[in-house]
Amino acid sequence: MPTTPAAGSIVIAHDSSPHSAAALSWGLEQASVEDRPVDVVHLLSVTEAQQAAWLGASGAGLQALDDLRDQAVAHLEGLAVLARAQYPSLRIRTHVVEREARHGLIDLSASAHLMVLGSHGRGPLTSPLLGSVSAAVTRRAECPVVVVRPPRPASDTAAPAGSGVLVGVDGTAESVPVLEFAFAQAALRGHHLTAVHCVRDLIAAYVGDAGFPTEEEMLRARAVLAESVAGLAEKYPDVAVSRRLNRGLLDQLVTDADKAWDLVVVGGRRHGALHRLLVGSTTIAVLERAHCPVAVVPEGRTPTG
Repeated sequence: MPTTPAAGSIVIAHDSSPHSAAALSWGLEQASVEDRPVDVVHLLSVTEAQQAAWLGASGAGLQALDDLRDQAVAHLEGLAVLARAQYPSLRIRTHVVEREARHGLIDLSASAHLMVLGSHGRGPLTSPLLGSVSAAVTRRAECPVVVVRPPRPASDTAAPAGSGVLVGVDGTAESVPVLEFAFAQAALRGHHLTAVHCVRDLIAAYVGDAGFPTEEEMLRARAVLAESVAGLAEKYPDVAVSRRLNRGLLDQLVTDADKAWDLVVVGGRRHGALHRLLVGSTTIAVLERAHCPVAVVPEGRTPTG
């Protein structure tokens, strides 16, 4: 079994849970659409394995680690057999990486084209492997990361599937890779693209209208949205694009009962701890509330100060 994923591949993290099974299914389909190799990775933490085996000084944890490794290898090889039968043209490899999950995935992102993770259901991401890890990986990964969120519960009244791709636009140069990724995905899958710019999001969400935004702000926001989309609309002429100004937070929009998005695309801005404390992370809020896959695309770094 190889230990190093191929450069430019789609890396799919797998931990044998139903949530990572959904990620595997999405990642394989994406690889087929993009015609890219696939690397399915199981992260095996040596420290966690030793603790689980009550290692102590007996050395029992070493045998436990060997057993866990053998089980993971066998499970991944079984998955690969099924995947190759479904996608015979795909190049699929499997890996067991002995590394703590978040650090291992962040390292793998340096050479990956795309990384795919699963997540638990609604609310905070709390899965031991692909829950809290998701927040760290999406914030620090070098490549786009797709977190495959569970669909709406069957008891919910949902809009028909097929609303297309939703992308948040803020008009900065650093966010250009985010919009580029959204256009590329819409083109690959023949989806409609909705580009949304949130105006005075915190004020509108928590204070109410109160005269905000002003007419001047709305004119400026329309210009930002139009300018952001214009160049890429020319580059991807086959993508149907809608432009939308929204009052409120982006994570409120992703739960719109009238829409069933195929993919939501947001930026992975590398904010400092103080910013996250005072303002919070829109990206994490979207990841917690979306009912569809969410792509977090690294933005360009901004000057400090």
